[in-house]
Amino acid sequence: MAKRNITKAKEPVRLRFKKLNNGNQSIYLDIYTAGKRSYEFLKLYLTPETTPLDKESNRRVLELANAIKSQRIVDLQNNEHGFSGNNSKKQKMLFCDYIKAVSARKTELTGKSTNGIFGGLKSLIRHITQYKGDKITFKQIDKNFCIGFIDYLRTVPNKQNPLERLGDRTQFRYITTFKLVLNSAIKDDIINDNPFQQIPADYYPKNTQAERPYLTTDELAKMINTPCVSEDMKKAFLFSCFTGLRVGDITALQWGQIQTESNGTTTLSFVQQKTKKSEHLPLCKEALKYLPERKNKTDNDLVFYVRSSTFITRHISLWACSAGVTNKRVTFHTARHTHATLLLNLGVPIEVVSKILGHSNIQTTQIYAKIIDKSKGAAMHKLDDLFGNN
Repeated sequence: MAKRNITKAKEPVRLRFKKLNNGNQSIYLDIYTAGKRSYEFLKLYLTPETTPLDKESNRRVLELANAIKSQRIVDLQNNEHGFSGNNSKKQKMLFCDYIKAVSARKTELTGKSTNGIFGGLKSLIRHITQYKGDKITFKQIDKNFCIGFIDYLRTVPNKQNPLERLGDRTQFRYITTFKLVLNSAIKDDIINDNPFQQIPADYYPKNTQAERPYLTTDELAKMINTPCVSEDMKKAFLFSCFTGLRVGDITALQWGQIQTESNGTTTLSFVQQKTKKSEHLPLCKEALKYLPERKNKTDNDLVFYVRSSTFITRHISLWACSAGVTNKRVTFHTARHTHATLLLNLGVPIEVVSKILGHSNIQTTQIYAKIIDKSKGAAMHKLDDLFGNN
């Protein structure tokens, strides 16, 4: 039997790169449709990769460029097939591809990565893929699909603590983002209504404010003076108490990101893994106490060598119990909460604390201020019956 030659269809939109005089590469789209070629410059650039931060930045830029490319292909296909209004062909679009397109569109309009009410789009794709795969179409998203997704979120392990489930507030955020994407699809004439509207409100996870346990100065002193099964983990935790860094930023910290200025101040320059924002943080003397010895380590070597998240969760809890801190659950993230409350108790303005923690919204920082006010109120009420009811 003669073999048939199968020719792979050419993509109507391709990523191209133009080298600039400064060494950067400008990314643009090469669009070929209806026998005509056009170009769209995305105002996105790749920089020479001289550090791990450069490599990570280029990875994010390429991810965004590919998302925009996917959106342009979808747009061309919609025009080619005459998609207008709701029809069965348009509803066959892959849902995860549409989420990427929404992300690209929001980024293109604002010039920033998707955050705020449309935050967590990448995580939403990950969870939908884990729930039902990445080939889900709009036709498959109905009331039962949405109820099943809510039930799925209730079983997902917490990324920071795999021994626990996602908090109600985190589940609520995912559902909110999911609903917003479906509302966007209504505006784009892909679907007629949002199936989440058919689900009773009491079935949703609640938007409860998560507790933020922190260490008092006395409790922190006990932790400092108590041995821990892992000296590296102990130093990393205490370093976080005096810098506010998240566990992901600390475990990725490299020696080259720590510099001593001409005035003798030691500073830390890094990109927050959660927000992708660049931060420049002066280090206090207490934080410097818990930096390991550098010895012959290179700039690319890690500062702290900490084991898996499961190891951290288990042994920080045991360490806290050994120190006599048994009235609260201590995790690595407790160190960040401790740093925030320490600063506020010392009278540091909330706006400054917000910047130190890298919060994009000062309302997040105000939660710590409310915790302190609540603690002060509880302390004062202990005097209520000090001398009886005279």
